[in-house]
Amino acid sequence: MRKAFCLVVVAAIMAFNCGAAPTQDSPSLNWFKKTTEVIAFQLNKAAQTYQPGQNPRSVNPNGTVRTAGLTDWTTGFFPGSLWYGYELTGDKNLAEAAKKFTLALDSVRNITSTHDMGFMLYCSYGNAFRITGDKSYLPVLADGVKHLYNRFNPKVGVIKSWDFSWWHYPVIIDNMMNLEYLYWGAKEFKNPDYAVAANTHATTTMKNHYRKDYSSYHVVDYDPATGKVLRKATHQGLTDESAWARGQAWGLYGYTMCYENSKDPKFLAQAEHIAAFIMNHPRTPKDKIPVWDYDVHNALETEESAPRDASAAAVIASALLDLSKQVKNGEKYVDYAEQILKSLSSDAYLAKPGENSYFILKHSVGAFLYNSEIDTPLDYADYYYLEALKRYAEIKKINH
Repeated sequence: MRKAFCLVVVAAIMAFNCGAAPTQDSPSLNWFKKTTEVIAFQLNKAAQTYQPGQNPRSVNPNGTVRTAGLTDWTTGFFPGSLWYGYELTGDKNLAEAAKKFTLALDSVRNITSTHDMGFMLYCSYGNAFRITGDKSYLPVLADGVKHLYNRFNPKVGVIKSWDFSWWHYPVIIDNMMNLEYLYWGAKEFKNPDYAVAANTHATTTMKNHYRKDYSSYHVVDYDPATGKVLRKATHQGLTDESAWARGQAWGLYGYTMCYENSKDPKFLAQAEHIAAFIMNHPRTPKDKIPVWDYDVHNALETEESAPRDASAAAVIASALLDLSKQVKNGEKYVDYAEQILKSLSSDAYLAKPGENSYFILKHSVGAFLYNSEIDTPLDYADYYYLEALKRYAEIKKINH
């Protein structure tokens, strides 16, 4: 666990200055420099504008901001963004704000009704502990990971996602993201059962969520008594059989992270197959920012009119950068991620300082089929964009 503060931008720029690498003033780094300036401004203004415990989630069609309360699955992303913003900029005001917004989530430790404890606590408290080494963050993390583990059913082999009465034992592909909390908890709290649950969930999901082309279903509903698959469906995508963009991103990120923690080669193979599905998809736009579902051309709208999902792109970029470090020849993953990050850092997606209700990115999609959060900023788009920028800077430092 790193205890020293990691000021990524400074380190990255120093690394770029080695040998024949571009200098800070080089045009090749202009986009990165501009982005970090926007990040510092937007996050500082957001921290001054919003109240801890009511974190900015998205922007409503009427221009008001939708906030995330303590039980909202996205509530950990804004504190996590502040922590990443501090790492990227070195701005101590962001560190102070991050601590304040993180500590406001203390009571989330008592929630037992969702699998989203990773999003809610690991992205906030987890980053807080990783960066500061302050052990006062650990009791909340200990409670949260215990509650996540308690949703694991060994007979079914997966962690239950929702408690909605109209499903039997639903598991969504998003759940792959929360396994990182279990892997970390297994090491930090010396409980190997957490890692066993994470490995088992990933293995079962790989078997039942994925099609032959390595695209993923969104929801698989199981019989809790036998583990039999009852239904494969969607709650977010265009159809049950379509490839919902953010779902493909969750899977890529999840299996990359699972391999990093378990070193099980089947997880690495799965991650590379998913990466190939995404990177080689014939309907991926030129700027590499996917529309909200890869199959929208089959029904509701054309690719040209379909809303883009910057949140999916940010998750993909972060995952590919992580994947690049797990394989021998990871340059293609870095290159693709860099294309995504440059697109997201362009005027088409990056907010101008003071605009966008102080969110960083524009043009994400929450739940299209429910007319919810369409073509709007999203807190998790910002979070994974910042994480991807941090990983990008670290990789460039390593390479130089």
